[in-house]
Amino acid sequence: MHLVPAERAGQRTIDGHRVCDAIAAVGEPERVRAWAHRFSLLSDPGRLSLLLALHAAGPIAVTDLALATGMRDTAVSQALRLLRTAGIVEGQKHGRVVRYRLVDGPVRALLSHCGPPG
Repeated sequence: MHLVPAERAGQRTIDGHRVCDAIAAVGEPERVRAWAHRFSLLSDPGRLSLLLALHAAGPIAVTDLALATGMRDTAVSQALRLLRTAGIVEGQKHGRVVRYRLVDGPVRALLSHCGPPG
């Protein structure tokens, strides 16, 4: 049980090797916090709908995202602002139109498993 922190070393275990595997899988607290934050962003149905649309359609304007998701433009803009601040999406301006795209690789990989039912 080489991965057990000293302050927990005296606690009873049943399968010590599994404890070490579990500790290794959890990893650093900062990594866990980062994933928890990503999941909190994905937990809102509106934001998840936007991300699924961005994942499938690529760079797309706010108005088109609103139409695709059934959301209002203002709600889409607000959600995109939050996702942009988190580094999950980015916007690129083309004249007067800003098109958004998904830039977070781990979120993209996760969304690939959330497609429409086959």
